[in-house]
Amino acid sequence: MESDDRLNQPWMIAVWPGMGNVAISAGYYMMAKLGMRGIAEYSDDDLFDIDHIEVRDGLLQRTRMPRNRFFAWSDPEGRHDLLLFIGEAQPPVGKYLFCRKLIEQAESLGVERVYTFAAMATQMRPEQPSRVFCAATDQPFLDSLNEANVQTLDDGHIGGLNGVLLGAAADRGLPGACLLGEIPHVFAQLPYPKGSLAVLKAFAKIVNLDLDMTELTAQAEATDEQLSALITKMEAAVRQQEGDEEPMFPEPEENDSLDPDDEAKIEDLFDQAAKDQSRAYELKQVLDRLQVFDRYEDRFLDLFKNR
Repeated sequence: MESDDRLNQPWMIAVWPGMGNVAISAGYYMMAKLGMRGIAEYSDDDLFDIDHIEVRDGLLQRTRMPRNRFFAWSDPEGRHDLLLFIGEAQPPVGKYLFCRKLIEQAESLGVERVYTFAAMATQMRPEQPSRVFCAATDQPFLDSLNEANVQTLDDGHIGGLNGVLLGAAADRGLPGACLLGEIPHVFAQLPYPKGSLAVLKAFAKIVNLDLDMTELTAQAEATDEQLSALITKMEAAVRQQEGDEEPMFPEPEENDSLDPDDEAKIEDLFDQAAKDQSRAYELKQVLDRLQVFDRYEDRFLDLFKNR
């Protein structure tokens, strides 16, 4: 890190892809709205492997390992800067080793507290509010989270690095907590922005962060409307005992080619986001809708390189 990138008593948030895209979507939204800057990269390729090769227009694409990057935001109030860690994938083996090294690097950046975001699948319906559950490394920390109207996860487990990272933090004496956004279990494999919205609202309250939620709120409302209509249709089909062989949750069709108008829209949004980082989440929504975010991911994250 350069000298002007030194952080003031930073707190770290770590996110990875997972159920409902709750954590990763919350991370990207926060990064865009706060105008975070990329400051470092964490590499541990020995723990990762390649399990497929991308093909575009008949041509094999070059392979690369998943990237893990740090983005920072300087708190204008001088309280705690925020350090966001975005991991593109979780290692198939060596999860604790990965997390232990990540915590060591976080400590080298001055991190004083660690948060992870995750999803919690329940019997909730889309028209119901998403609750936020929490677990922490110590009782005083847990009590402070409860004051922000999040519910304690009394029993259970937190799968993947969302939980293992906090175990590694606790082993180093570093306070940590996980915020879990509630999602409907029947839609656990689909993006569920209301879970991300609930987590971000809780986090913003906990750390006294002013974060514009307008776009994410609109996205959550639109998604819930679509999913509620789908559930109604499914329930009607069950009542009528129709023998429909079509899958209830069809996989989205892959989009290997883009319409010229869509390509022009993407390029225009990249230009706008380069000038105003707050437009970046609008760009990400378009890339997600067209199912091409993976193709543009590096270019998208380059918008947040330190300048």
